[in-house]
Amino acid sequence: MISTELTRMLGLRYPIVSAPMASVSGGWLAGAVSEAGGLGMIGVGSNTPTGWISEQAELASPKGAFGFGLMCWALERRPDLLDAVLAAQPSAVSLSFGDPAPYVERVRDAGATVFCQVQDAAGARRAIEGGVQVLVAQGTDAGGHTGEVGTLPLMQKVLRIGEASNLPVLAAGGIATGVGIAGVLAMGAAGAWIGTRFAATEEALGSDEAKRRILEADETSTVHTRVFDITQGIPWPEEFPGRALRNAFTEKWHGRERELEENLPAARAELDEARERGDYSQMYVYAGQAAGMVEEVPPAGELVKKLAEDAERQLRRCCDSVLGPSL
Repeated sequence: MISTELTRMLGLRYPIVSAPMASVSGGWLAGAVSEAGGLGMIGVGSNTPTGWISEQAELASPKGAFGFGLMCWALERRPDLLDAVLAAQPSAVSLSFGDPAPYVERVRDAGATVFCQVQDAAGARRAIEGGVQVLVAQGTDAGGHTGEVGTLPLMQKVLRIGEASNLPVLAAGGIATGVGIAGVLAMGAAGAWIGTRFAATEEALGSDEAKRRILEADETSTVHTRVFDITQGIPWPEEFPGRALRNAFTEKWHGRERELEENLPAARAELDEARERGDYSQMYVYAGQAAGMVEEVPPAGELVKKLAEDAERQLRRCCDSVLGPSL
């Protein structure tokens, strides 16, 4: 059994968190992960109806500790999202992609643990100053919106910052196997924050075709791009492009963002029509570089147990190999 500060803090069996992915991680996925012993997170988008938040919480809450992921830049326009999340009484709330300070006190007063995904050292220090309780070092390897620094160098930096402030640090980005979990735990992480691997599970909200695209992808199949946000008019801060699977739309517009903005009505119509057709040669599938290690679409609970068992096995193997057989 692997015990870390994260498992002890939230009463988890395993140091595994399913990342809050808007339009992908709902109550069924979060509940399945929590029931299996991890921490399931529900992703809240900038346009998510507040009624959906309560509905998803009802699915997840009977299964164990669960949480929500919120974007700070979206809360500036829609404080009602935080109201709805806190009304659902989650065990954890992630406040990321912006300054969490204005919202931390309310979350902590509601009894939830405050997580924050950070993409560089400055972001980690700002999160600590804002009063967060757990740092999530999110490398550019991750799917969805993220920064520019790889998980390995970012983890080394953020672990040092977290240690100085006595805060646990989770690793996010590029983790899809028990070996990956073992690796970040060996570095000193309190757990693994996993997105892409859970996007390809039975309970994930994505379509079967989107999941198939992830299965077909390899580690070179993604691009870090703003073209989908520009086209849809979603005001994501420019420092957080989205990592998605390459397709015809990214091939056409990535690197030509100024021209895209000049042809926005036509490009938007093109993307809308692709969405109606379910055509992922144009539509986006946000996924990280770990997509190359996704080979099946299992139930999320089975995945949690396999990841944990493989991580424990790898840690024991590593200790025996490097330090000699245990007595």
